[in-house]
Amino acid sequence: MIRLVAFDLDGTLAESKQALKDTMAEALANLLAVAHVALISGGDWPQFHAQIVSRLAPHTNLSNLWLMPTTGTKLYTYRDNAWSPVYSELFTDDERKAILSAFDASLEATGFKPERTWGERIEDRGSQITFSALGQQAPIVEKHAWDPDFAKRKVIQADLYQRLPSLSINLGGATSIDITQKGVDKGYGLKKLRDASGVALEEMMFIGDAIFPGGNDYPAKLLGLETVRVRDPEGTLAAIAAIVACLR
Repeated sequence: MIRLVAFDLDGTLAESKQALKDTMAEALANLLAVAHVALISGGDWPQFHAQIVSRLAPHTNLSNLWLMPTTGTKLYTYRDNAWSPVYSELFTDDERKAILSAFDASLEATGFKPERTWGERIEDRGSQITFSALGQQAPIVEKHAWDPDFAKRKVIQADLYQRLPSLSINLGGATSIDITQKGVDKGYGLKKLRDASGVALEEMMFIGDAIFPGGNDYPAKLLGLETVRVRDPEGTLAAIAAIVACLR
């Protein structure tokens, strides 16, 4: 029986870097009434707070919610009326410098430099460094148009693997590439979640929009979890409704 449902964030629960809509917030509240819920994504805690925490209704059972920023290299839980970190795994200064240099070299080599960007393209999240091709504040319509089939990012990803063979490089969101320590992906995060929550992997389900080879949700499938690939948040709403109906 499924006891915990884990989700990707961008493209699954909400559009890229956008807050949860009221319908999704209510759907998660309904699910949290009957199961544990985990959200695991490349964004850092401030993004999680803005997109998720600030949008949840007062009646939501937060004690059943597990928030895992930066691909699970951080974990936050709600205890004693406050969110607090359980753990955080950070890059060293040398690792950080090597990653930033590799991004510059790879973009030059592959030629995928867009004509226009909005805001910073590289975000250091401590335990993860994320490249956003069009910048952190790019409009949604521009993001969806730049690399809808992940083809551009797969070329950059292949080049980065040659430059950073000791690290993990995954595709996420609409324009992002996430770099973490070797072996750190959503499968790694879900195993950490198993240890922290006491919920076995066999009792978990994962829902995401990038469950395909090279996608940052695919490790959940490789881990053996029951998975549901969705196209967008509307598909996620339908999946949640079906799960809630089965668990009640």
